[in-house]
Amino acid sequence: MEQFVDRELEIRTLEKEYAKKESSLVVVYGRRRVGKTTLLSEFMKGKKALYFLATQEAEALNRSAFQEKAAAFIESPLLAEASVDKWDTIFKVIVSCGWEKKPVLIIDEFQYLGKANPAFPSVFQRIWDEILMKSSVMVILCGSLISMMVSQTLSYNSPLYGRRTAQIRLRQIPFWYYREFVPGLSRKEQIERYAVTGGVPKYIESFADCTDIFAGIEENILNRTGYLYEEPYFLLQQEVAEVGGYFSVLRAIAFGRTKLSEIASFMGAKATDLTRTLKTLIELDLVQREVPVTEENPEKSKKGLYRITDYYIRFWFTMIYPNQGDVEQGNVTYVMEKIKKSFVRSHTALVYADVCREELAVRKDPPCHFPKIGRYWDKNTEIDIVALNEEEGVILFGECKYWSGNVDVDVFYRLQEKAGRVTWHKGDRKELYCIFSMSGFSPRLQELAESRDDLILSE
Repeated sequence: MEQFVDRELEIRTLEKEYAKKESSLVVVYGRRRVGKTTLLSEFMKGKKALYFLATQEAEALNRSAFQEKAAAFIESPLLAEASVDKWDTIFKVIVSCGWEKKPVLIIDEFQYLGKANPAFPSVFQRIWDEILMKSSVMVILCGSLISMMVSQTLSYNSPLYGRRTAQIRLRQIPFWYYREFVPGLSRKEQIERYAVTGGVPKYIESFADCTDIFAGIEENILNRTGYLYEEPYFLLQQEVAEVGGYFSVLRAIAFGRTKLSEIASFMGAKATDLTRTLKTLIELDLVQREVPVTEENPEKSKKGLYRITDYYIRFWFTMIYPNQGDVEQGNVTYVMEKIKKSFVRSHTALVYADVCREELAVRKDPPCHFPKIGRYWDKNTEIDIVALNEEEGVILFGECKYWSGNVDVDVFYRLQEKAGRVTWHKGDRKELYCIFSMSGFSPRLQELAESRDDLILSE
């Protein structure tokens, strides 16, 4: 069983729906291994709850299994032995039991029922409208195939559209909560592991007992019998019909082709032919289109770059995918040496910058809140962090250094120089600077920070 970490907002949402006198219909969805079942297990504690896991078997077999679960739930030998050929009958029996407390009915992997019978969402719509909605019951429809859950339960064309009373898209946990999974790790160790596992609870726990990050990579990822070795294949195979094109796009981005034109050139394709693929990858939380944070109209900006936002997927395509041939031949030691040489420069340093941006959003020492935090770039300049407060005219410039040695004053002066090239409210703004360092700061930089009220140092 996965540890229950974070998810306060999601639990509050579920408890609020449960507290309603009337019936509630909640849709919970998110990628595999992100912790949906753990969330539901935590919520079920102390409640009268029926949990049913749908399978990819035929609808009749699923209905029979649900009947068996329902019979045990209401302790009815009669229902267990009855010949039932309609879902409606089972739900009618459940709600007619005269419950003292609101029962919770959970159908996990709901999308498989719609996959087995495309008409099932319509069937369930009728059951909700005619049976469940009129009773005091809480129904949770949960699923791990994002595209199918959206089409079957949330989209305008779905028969269930407009019926849900709440929806929860479960995403990866932020770095802030990482320490709760594996207590006792240093900050460096936390970031190294986060750079590989991201915020996917199942991945995190797979690395929990490893002595260091490289031992974890060799044991969990370069092990051809482990689930992580081919995880990206399984993730995409569940969501899309043809994996090849999506793999090519992810590979291009992992290799540094971040502009649409560069991705197209890498693949030998037209840019217009990639629109749908990129849109799907964005909807699956695997890719993000990013623009400089100072852009006023992000959607229309021509400066958009694409980046892989799922850290495990990014690591896999950067470090594992190009070396799979050697892994298959048993040359694991050779592959591990290649990973060790480029792990920080090609991967971890980039994740560290993301962590710094995330932490800036919750820091209390800047003099104001920053509604917009991101990166900045133009033809000649790149800045790791730029944060904006439009209302107060404040801009913060940040640099993130995942170095083995102390950061000295030259980093600040270069950052100050780059900041002068950013035109946002130039001449009418308050400027702040923040330098993040994995390995501390030189005495000279510490003295400089003490003498200035616009410079923040953060380890």
